[in-house]
Amino acid sequence: MEKIIILDFGSQYTQLIARRVRELNVYCEIHPFNKIPAMDSSVRGVILSGSPYSVRDQVAPRPDLSQIKGKLPLLGVCYGAQYLAYAYGGDVMPAPSREYGRAMLTVGDKDDELMKNLPATTQVWMSHGDTITAVPANYRVLASTEDVRLAAYRIEGERTWAIQFHPEVYHSTDGTQLLKNFVVGICGCAQSWTSESFVESTVRELREKLGDDKVVLGLSGGVDSTVAAVLLHKAIGERLYCIFVDSGLLRKNEFDDVLESYKHMGLNVKGVKAHDRFYGDLAGVSDPERKRKIIGRDFVEVFNDEAQRIKDVRWLAQGTIYPDVIESCSVNGPSATIKSHHNVGGLPEKMHLKIVEPLRLLFKDEVRRVGRSLGISELLIGRHPFPGPGLAIRILGEITPERVAILQEVDKIYIDALRRDGLYDKVWQAGAILLPVKSVGVMGDERTYESCVALRAVTSTDGMTADWVHLPYEFLAGVSNDIINKVKGVNRVVYDISSKPPATIEWE
Repeated sequence: MEKIIILDFGSQYTQLIARRVRELNVYCEIHPFNKIPAMDSSVRGVILSGSPYSVRDQVAPRPDLSQIKGKLPLLGVCYGAQYLAYAYGGDVMPAPSREYGRAMLTVGDKDDELMKNLPATTQVWMSHGDTITAVPANYRVLASTEDVRLAAYRIEGERTWAIQFHPEVYHSTDGTQLLKNFVVGICGCAQSWTSESFVESTVRELREKLGDDKVVLGLSGGVDSTVAAVLLHKAIGERLYCIFVDSGLLRKNEFDDVLESYKHMGLNVKGVKAHDRFYGDLAGVSDPERKRKIIGRDFVEVFNDEAQRIKDVRWLAQGTIYPDVIESCSVNGPSATIKSHHNVGGLPEKMHLKIVEPLRLLFKDEVRRVGRSLGISELLIGRHPFPGPGLAIRILGEITPERVAILQEVDKIYIDALRRDGLYDKVWQAGAILLPVKSVGVMGDERTYESCVALRAVTSTDGMTADWVHLPYEFLAGVSNDIINKVKGVNRVVYDISSKPPATIEWE
């Protein structure tokens, strides 16, 4: 399978480059600059990402490009462009002022392969503190801005290009065309990476890999595990055994609703109710990290107990997606723990099973496209992400059955209203949070002293960054009124207008 390799120098935009390339129906992979993969015949070209470092820093990334530069098509982006200048005889100096934001690019050589079909002037996005001040004689300038003479250049005699702006961000209005010029025009990629081709190749590979073995999978009702299950079922049929654990921390009626959905998909699913165990182990626990770890441990143990009832299982399937893979092999190793992730991380060692991850090459939006290709209902494919620990991390403070019931009612009113008013599909993720504070209120002629809930709604692509949604005031007023009137124990509703960063999407 033909591919583009992206070497990551730690930029926040690296995943965005990959997403833009894949939107062109070209497969690509991200690798740390210090773990360059073999440049076999499947590699059509290489992109060097940006970086938070200056090329002049002692600890700046310095990749070994001996197997790439001059041998394969190469595109340096921002830091990548500065490195290709600095490391091969040019010079890079601090810019007189940080070059950040929109700039107008003037194309000097419209006939160059990288510049084809770009207008004479086009808006680009700059984000760098250094700038290239000198390049070797065989480096030809292709485009400039008012402040950056060497905004784009090519190295004569080899298929190497470089740009000091970010074509992957939306602010670069012709960035997709420039990336297409490189990936399709220069690298010659066939644009055959589609959801249909992914399904076909993945099902074939799963059949070869799994043979006649049995596979067990933990379903959550979410998009990733559902698509993974349908792919596996398409490959091995009834040899896939799915387990859906109800921790008592799901949304109202979700356990029964999701099981009913799976019935119509032909999946072999067993539902396991484990409310009492989870509630008992969470009693008196308020610390969010302890909550996550208790829930993760209990899930592993409940899942393992059920899985052991199935004879001769050889494989554990997981809904791992590409951002998880990138996170585990990032430039600086796995990122610092902001929160423990609830997944089945403890299961492989405990159960002595081999792992199969049919979605590990895909971003979230690609998972959804594959799901649609598989004919999965839009009700499941379009579901908002829901945290693995469930409502436990949307209940600040102690978890009790009573507090869970309150939040389930609040959440249902909120989500149902989003669907009713046609707002659900315009929001990436929404939920309600039960706060550990009470406030004074008045209902009728009586004083109340009850709980406060916060509503949250964000837009995002993959959850790495997120903006709060400007829901209509009339909508929020109606939802607030419904919650306070219908949910006993709540007398105040607030709306969270924090973006990520600095806030996270979930509160715990």
